[in-house]
Amino acid sequence: MVAVWLVHVGQKLLLWGALSAVSLAGVTLILRFLQMMATYTHNWLQMRPILSVSGAYPLVGHSLVLKQGGKEFFQQLMNFTEENRHVPMIKLWLGTVPVILMYKAETIEVILTSSKQIDKSHLYRFLEPWLGLGLLTSTGNKWRSRRKMLTPTFHFTILEDFLDVMNEQANILVNKLEKHVDGEKFNCFFYITLCALDIICETAMGKSIDAQTNDDSEYVRAVYRMSDLLHRRMRTFWLWHDVLYLLFKEGRDHKRNLKILHNFTTNVINERANEINRDEVRKSDDKGTTLSKRKRKAFLDLLLNVMDDEGNKLSLEAIREEVDTFMFEGHDTTAAGMNWALYLLGCYPEVQKTLDNELDEVFGNSDRPVTLEDLKKLKYLECVIKETLRIFPSVPIIARDLNEDCEVGGYNIVKGSQIAIIPYALHRDPRYFPDPDEFKPERFFPENSMGRHPYAYVPFSAGPRNCIGQRFAIMEEKVILSCILRHFWVESNQKREELGLAGELILRPTNGIWIKLKRRKANAS
Repeated sequence: MVAVWLVHVGQKLLLWGALSAVSLAGVTLILRFLQMMATYTHNWLQMRPILSVSGAYPLVGHSLVLKQGGKEFFQQLMNFTEENRHVPMIKLWLGTVPVILMYKAETIEVILTSSKQIDKSHLYRFLEPWLGLGLLTSTGNKWRSRRKMLTPTFHFTILEDFLDVMNEQANILVNKLEKHVDGEKFNCFFYITLCALDIICETAMGKSIDAQTNDDSEYVRAVYRMSDLLHRRMRTFWLWHDVLYLLFKEGRDHKRNLKILHNFTTNVINERANEINRDEVRKSDDKGTTLSKRKRKAFLDLLLNVMDDEGNKLSLEAIREEVDTFMFEGHDTTAAGMNWALYLLGCYPEVQKTLDNELDEVFGNSDRPVTLEDLKKLKYLECVIKETLRIFPSVPIIARDLNEDCEVGGYNIVKGSQIAIIPYALHRDPRYFPDPDEFKPERFFPENSMGRHPYAYVPFSAGPRNCIGQRFAIMEEKVILSCILRHFWVESNQKREELGLAGELILRPTNGIWIKLKRRKANAS
């Protein structure tokens, strides 16, 4: 009887405990919901003066009216900004999170010049499995320390050492393009991208992957697949949760490619570190040859020796973060810039002819490699590149997470808001760029740039979090484009609306860039 009674009491206690747990969970859920609603109501009231895009619903915001595809979503954003040029900013709601679209120099300046508002959007967290907390994804003191350590590695005199690599890969590219001379139109996008990938691999890691001659390498495939997976995940909310992501084919594909990428860079770093250690031993041997004589310097060599203020070197994990970041950021962006430049030059033969004349003045009939002195003389080519980045900025949207309340242009923007700075729309402000869709490199002549708002043009972002590699990018684009255009004349008949612009991490033409090539001298004669 006692045993039965004890069992009965135990069952009641278990039932009471279960009910209590359920009640507690219910109360916690209700409190969290009420807290969320209080925050939502506060934010809605605070941000009410900012013009909102129509079509929002309570709690879900504009989620039901925003397009899902990269091309459609980007075109929708551009329509929003174009229709609201008369106001300094507009507002969207992603669920209960306010997103502020900024496309005016005066408002963008407040965010980009701030030393506090340096947190990247939460969407960048999807890059962290690949890039870790490197220069692109880190924030706060870690970012400041890492930026200070790495800035000297991008000094112009160090970048000069990479000219040989750029010239060699440019010549390989020209030889690959030869088969298209006087032929049918072809998509040049992947030719240029593979060239940029070869350059960043050798300059970042000191490792040749021969992407231009072997585009089927495992590492090359993994780089492209990972980029595609990241773009898709960022715009597909049901792939955001890490555990759920692995239930989808994309999540398993992501895990497999991540292993390939990390194994590759880890092996390269270890090989390079061992070579440097052996080189140190050989220094005492007169017969030994140093690493600098045997092999070109790469960013990796600099990273292996860089130190912080306390004299500490970067860990191997930190080095991998930065090498992977260079690989990710350093090929897609420059490749896009060069592709867009070829497209625009093909559409504007009068601009191409002016550039032709400059190339003749600098190089004559020579096929010699580009030197640092040549780069300084190619002033019109630099204007062509700058104007290309105005019309087609490689990074079309810069996203920040507001870490404290902020006043911009007389409006209060609450902490936790997502700021979407849109260079694509900013660069089309007719106040600073009349006839904004026309390709006019002379806009960037010194005399024509005087008085222009310093934040009317930000292809490499601006302020404390600007792109550390912009000198490298301009140098690479000058070398590759000058090499191509010394050999070929470019023609393009693609209309802007046929490009299928998709504004993801990089501004891409979903339909490719189709050009024709003529022999340059034959065309000139």
